[in-house]
Order: sequence, then C-alpha cells, then structure tokens
Amino acid sequence: MAATSMREVTEHGTRLDQLKNLALFLASCIDAGDEGHSMAQLVRQYRETLKEIAELEDADDGTDEIAAIIAERSALR
Repeated sequence: MAATSMREVTEHGTRLDQLKNLALFLASCIDAGDEGHSMAQLVRQYRETLKEIAELEDADDGTDEIAAIIAERSALR
C-alpha cells in the first residue's frame, strides 16, 4: 500500500504498512534536522521501527501458521 498520509495508512493499512510509513516520516525528520525533536529520540525510534519492520517481514514468510501446526501434528502421528 502506498500511503499518502499517516492518517490514511492508519485507517487502511496493515501494521507493516503503518511501520514503513512511520519509518519514512522519521527518516524525513532526521534528514531535515528537525529541531522540534531530540535527534537522539528520533534516531532511537527510527531504529526500533526498522527492527519491528524486519521482524514482521521475517515472520511473514508466506506460510500459514495454522497449516504449519496441523502439518507438524500430522507428522507426529
């Protein structure tokens, strides 16, 4: 989903879409040297956001978790 605003992605996007949009917003603030915010706080939030994005992308490997559990239990029988 290519969001045009934080509101749009919050209303219509997935958690991953929301985090990616937030990362772009934080990157813009960092690049602009946003003096209204602490740079250390912005960078910390940016790192945490990137970490959560990576975790969600790693978890979303295309497999259905329930199907995997059923297959695992069937293999044990």
